[in-house]
Amino acid sequence: MSPVRPGTAQVTAISTDELLSRTTALGLGLVSGGDELDRDAVEAARRVIDKVEERTTIAGDHTVVALAGATGSGKSSLFNAIVGADVARIGARRPTTSRPTAAVFGTSDAGPLLDWLKVDARHVVTDGGRPPRNKGVAGSLDGLVLLDLPDFDSRELAHRNEAERILELVDVFVWVTDPQKYADARLHDDFVRLQADHEAVTLVVLNQTDRLEREDVSACVIDLKRLLSADGVPGAGVVTTSARTGAGVDLLRQRLANAVAGHAA
Repeated sequence: MSPVRPGTAQVTAISTDELLSRTTALGLGLVSGGDELDRDAVEAARRVIDKVEERTTIAGDHTVVALAGATGSGKSSLFNAIVGADVARIGARRPTTSRPTAAVFGTSDAGPLLDWLKVDARHVVTDGGRPPRNKGVAGSLDGLVLLDLPDFDSRELAHRNEAERILELVDVFVWVTDPQKYADARLHDDFVRLQADHEAVTLVVLNQTDRLEREDVSACVIDLKRLLSADGVPGAGVVTTSARTGAGVDLLRQRLANAVAGHAA
C-alpha cells in the first residue's frame, strides 16, 4: 500500500512488510491500552487489522478502485466508457445497480481478491486497458480492478449497505457526481467527509459536463472544490467528464493508470 495522490507521478511506496509491522504495532497498542481505550476506537482498529491481514494474504498485485455515486450521476455509463465495453447496466430513471460489477484489467488472476470482496459480476479486459480511442493514455491499466458500486442514495437499503460494505475494502475512492447533485449533503456528510483521512487516494469526478456551457463547468468545479475543502479533503483531485461524449475519459483513465503504477492504497 502507498500514500499516493491520484494523478501524481511521484509515489512513496510502503512495503507489505512495513504495513504488517504497523499493523502489529497497532495490535500491541490495543493490548497495552486495554480497557482504558474507547470501545468504538478499539473496534475500528481491530477491523483495520483484520482487513490488512486478510488482504495481504491474497496473492496477486491489484489496485481496487471503486466508482461510487448517486442515482443519475452516470456512474455506470462512465464505468463502461473506461472499460470500453457495455458491461454495467444503465438505468434511465431508477437505479439498476444492485450488486457491484468488476472489470479486471490484464491477465493476472483476481479471482481470490474478488471472492474476498464478494463481487460475483466480473468482466476481464485483456487489451492492456487501452481501447483504440484512448491511445493517448500513458502506461497500462493492467492490475486495475474497477468496481461499479450500487448507488449510495438508492431507495433500497440493501443497495446502500452493499455500497458502504465495499467502500471499506477498496484502495482508491472515485466519487462520481454531476452538475445537479455535486452539492448533495448525503455525498459530503455521509461519505466524503467520513473518508477525509484517505484524501491521498480520493478522486472526484464531475460527470455529465456536456449538459453545461464551458463557463458553467468552471463555476461548478470551483464550488465543488470549495465543498471538498470543507469536507477536509482540499487536495482531492477533481476531473470533469462526459460519459456520453467521451470528454475527460482519457484523463480519468490516466489518473487510474497512475494509481495502478504506484500501487495506490
